[in-house]
Amino acid sequence: MKKMSPRSRVLTGAVAVAALAAGTLGAVSASAETGQAPAVVRADASNRNLTETTGLTVEAATRAAQAALDAAQKNGQHVSVAVVDRDGVTRVLLKGDGAGPQSPESAERKAFTAVSWNAPTSELVKRLATAPNLKDIPGTLFLGGGAPVQAKGAPIAAVGVAGAPSGDLDEQFAQAGVAALGR
Repeated sequence: MKKMSPRSRVLTGAVAVAALAAGTLGAVSASAETGQAPAVVRADASNRNLTETTGLTVEAATRAAQAALDAAQKNGQHVSVAVVDRDGVTRVLLKGDGAGPQSPESAERKAFTAVSWNAPTSELVKRLATAPNLKDIPGTLFLGGGAPVQAKGAPIAAVGVAGAPSGDLDEQFAQAGVAALGR
C-alpha cells in the first residue's frame, strides 16, 4: 500500500466527513419530508417491572383541606392547611384568613412528617426522646398538627395544620380533614 502525504490524508478525511454529513442530512431531510419520525425503541414493561400506587384526587385533597380549615374557623383559629401525597408533594395548600406567615410552610412540613412515618405528628414528637436526630431530617417538623391518610393501613397522603396556639388544636383540625374523606 502506498503511503499518503499528510495533505492527502487531510483531504481524504475531509471528503469522508463531508460525505457522512451529507448522508445524515439527507436522511434527516427525507424523514422530515415524509413526516415519519425516526424509529423509537420500545420496551414491553411486564408486570414485574410495574408498581401501582393509590393517591387522593385533587378534589378529595381539596375537600380534606377545606374541612380542616372549616373546623379551625369554627373554633376561632386562623390556620393554614396542607395536604401532601405519598411522596410528600403538596397537592393543596390553603392559607386561612389571618393565618401567620410561617403557617403555610409549617403545615406542609407537618403533613410531610406525618406521611413519611405514617403516624400523627403528636405521636412522633414522643419518639424524639429516644431518637433526637429525627428532627434533623430535612423537611420535617415534629410538632402536633399532622395526620396521615391511609388506605389498607399504608400512608397515601397526609393533612397538616399550623397556626393554632397549640399542636393539639392543629392536630384536631387535621384529623377533621382526614375524617372528611370518609364521608
